[in-house]
Amino acid sequence: MDWLLAPVTAQLIGALLVIGAMLHLASALLQARRDAARARTVHDQRLRLLDQQLAGAAAKRQLAVRDAEGGWSGSRKFRVARKVPESDTVTSFYLVPHDGKALPAFKPGQFLTFQLKLPDRAKPLVRCYSLSDSPSEPDHYRISVKRLDPPPKNPEAPPGLSSNFLHLQVQEGEILDVKAPAGDFFLDLEERRPVVLIGGGVGITPVFSMLKAACAAGYDQEIWFFSGARFGAEQIYKDDLRALEAEHENVRVCLCYSNPTDDEQVGEHFHHQGYVGVELFQKLLPSNNYVFYICGPPPMMAGVTADLAEWGVPKADIRMEAFGPASIKKTEAAPPPAADAPTLAVEFAHSGKTVNWSGADSLLELAEAHDIVIDSGCRAGNCGTCVTAVRSGSVDYPSPPSAAPDAGSCLPCIARPTSNVVLDA
Repeated sequence: MDWLLAPVTAQLIGALLVIGAMLHLASALLQARRDAARARTVHDQRLRLLDQQLAGAAAKRQLAVRDAEGGWSGSRKFRVARKVPESDTVTSFYLVPHDGKALPAFKPGQFLTFQLKLPDRAKPLVRCYSLSDSPSEPDHYRISVKRLDPPPKNPEAPPGLSSNFLHLQVQEGEILDVKAPAGDFFLDLEERRPVVLIGGGVGITPVFSMLKAACAAGYDQEIWFFSGARFGAEQIYKDDLRALEAEHENVRVCLCYSNPTDDEQVGEHFHHQGYVGVELFQKLLPSNNYVFYICGPPPMMAGVTADLAEWGVPKADIRMEAFGPASIKKTEAAPPPAADAPTLAVEFAHSGKTVNWSGADSLLELAEAHDIVIDSGCRAGNCGTCVTAVRSGSVDYPSPPSAAPDAGSCLPCIARPTSNVVLDA
């Protein structure tokens, strides 16, 4: 019987060998396909990275050309090309040069200074607003302004002068006087460090400009973007933020609502219920090794900056923008004068008044208390609008101004005298 089984066994062995060979070939083909797919993925990723790098290089060249061609000094006329509502209280103003000439690039995070001609006001009202678009936009500047109404607890208080003027009286086609972009609060696209961008309320505007600029320039470091609002109706740029996050693997967005409406759900409409703060950063960030850029209401900035310092973030890595007399400054406020501190005389030469300074008020506050007019804008040492010549004497600052004035001048909005002083005001 063995002689009968031998051919069958041989056939079975042969069949198994053929099946094994076919399985081996199929496995090899499958592996080859996987390797090819992996190679295509790597190739596509490299092409995308190259495209981003080329786009970034092109954007930088374009910005350099615009810087060389379009700068200006003093005020320049801009036409309001478009007014676009971003929410019930925030409107974006698209500004184009009235003379039709080139626009210089700006650093993402900088601001424009406006001289607004309000009715029934003898002198222009000077205000600063952050640029809210990318510097790579060649044909316009954009600011996004929140209309300031009287607070609910004090309905008799006057509304914001400049914001209501822009919202209610300035229409498309009108002309505004604008100074060139300025400010030292900006994202350095050459620094190439992981960053955390933090915007509270309408303070989102400069950090949103930073995010758009980084994405346009092919910034390849990790970017976290935190935005704080009370609820969805107050969250501006929401669709843009989602689109940028979807298009760029290094971008992470976290929308924080402190008082969401009943129909707004965590995970669907926003990411975190509560305030933007270091406790949230510690949950989401792998470390504190980031550069933190912050702009928002003074209480938020005060809390976040103090908590970041306590978390061990170096002072040089905590950067913020402050506008207005109530805004937090980059360093501590001036200490109260000592009990035996001398009273100093401040002479305002043009006004013909000499008054005594014996406290922690700034020279601008001292002037205003005695009906002496000094033009001002940011009131935080940022914009340079209040720069005034010092005829004699000396002044000091509780913290260094963002843009130091020329020798022989001072910024009264944050300056305090250290001797008897004569100002050209």
